[in-house]
Amino acid sequence: MSHPNPGDSIQIERHGDIAVIVTAPEIEDMPETYIEQAAQMVLGPLRANPPGGIIVDLSQVNFVGSVFLSFLLRCHKIVRSQGSEMVLAGLSPKTRELLRVTALDTIWALYDTRVAALEALGAY
Repeated sequence: MSHPNPGDSIQIERHGDIAVIVTAPEIEDMPETYIEQAAQMVLGPLRANPPGGIIVDLSQVNFVGSVFLSFLLRCHKIVRSQGSEMVLAGLSPKTRELLRVTALDTIWALYDTRVAALEALGAY
């Protein structure tokens, strides 16, 4: 089975001072090494040019695994060190439940849509 380019599976869009990380559906099926490569491609620019806030848009993904959770925690660490906020948007019920069980829903605000998250972070 051929895998997509890791760089295509996680994209960063900038909305003013806010970075929106958009994950593609194929991230659910990618091997750990590919997720790790994709994570490095995203984390580099975030460290170099820290945003005022990060929204992770998970609306295209049904479920995330432990490797992706560790990527989210690394993003969180970068924004916290800059005094900024990271929020999650568009979570499936399965992903919401995983965050609840792992208590990660206590460190990130969860929004139903990217627009709601952008409004909450003051992008509009």
